[in-house]
Amino acid sequence: MKDTYYYLNFIMKVAGFTFIRNALKYDYPIVEAIKSILPICDEFVVAVGKSDDDTLELIRSIDKEKIKIIETVWDESLREGGKVLAVETDKAFNAVSSDVDWAFYIQGDEVVHEKYLDTIYSAMQKYKDDEKIDGLLFKYLHFYGSYDYIGDSYRWYRREIRVIKNNKNIYSYRDAQGFRKGNNLRLNIKLIDAYIYHYGWVKDPRAMQGKQESFNKLWHDNNWLKKNVDRSDEFDYSNIDSLKHFEETHPAVMSSRIKRKNWRFDYDISYNKISGKDFFKKIIEEFTGYRIGEYKNYKII
Repeated sequence: MKDTYYYLNFIMKVAGFTFIRNALKYDYPIVEAIKSILPICDEFVVAVGKSDDDTLELIRSIDKEKIKIIETVWDESLREGGKVLAVETDKAFNAVSSDVDWAFYIQGDEVVHEKYLDTIYSAMQKYKDDEKIDGLLFKYLHFYGSYDYIGDSYRWYRREIRVIKNNKNIYSYRDAQGFRKGNNLRLNIKLIDAYIYHYGWVKDPRAMQGKQESFNKLWHDNNWLKKNVDRSDEFDYSNIDSLKHFEETHPAVMSSRIKRKNWRFDYDISYNKISGKDFFKKIIEEFTGYRIGEYKNYKII
């Protein structure tokens, strides 16, 4: 596979990009995230924020040939809608080399299964010269509590843009969940049959609690935090509406992390707190593929 990508990269150039801070402190699978898409990338830009741990050394240890690090300082005064996350994303994207065709964005708690790399790369080749297409849209699996359960309700977003053309008129939108271009225009994208595995809600409960307290500071002031974020040593995973068992395999790069899991989380999947309204919406989606009221920060072409 690697030899094939190496040959094709003479025709098309791909860069990965991401941002990260305090990866060790809050147990982010950033190494796994980067390694999961590194085989199809010619370069990888990582914006490493000033951290309270050895995040910088961790990123330096991955791949000295492909990875380009830019050191940053987060402006935590940008609390409106988590804007600082978009600013950090843009720092990484703007550092992508000018001769790159596609930029593959992945966040520090997202991983791509190796079985999707051919599909992703083929879509990049297919639409590389199509001026009507700005990016590629991915499906999502959101893991919760442990590596055995995935979210099964409408609190989870089901799609997001993760590959964009190397067009510097494109920028990260709101809290870095999506992208827009020019004068606040939505991107024209193609939906592909590939998933992002989101592990942001699978951590040691102590690390998860710390992440919640730290992360909410990017949106809210101290008064809000005191009223809405529980003061606890561990995160309470039981407060969830609906989950289902994950029956497939995880990405190979996640195997060591999964083996190191040192906490227990069990959930009775027969029990859920989904409202009657959401249950009706779910039935409609299962039969038609259409999700009522879904927020779409893109235009599917």
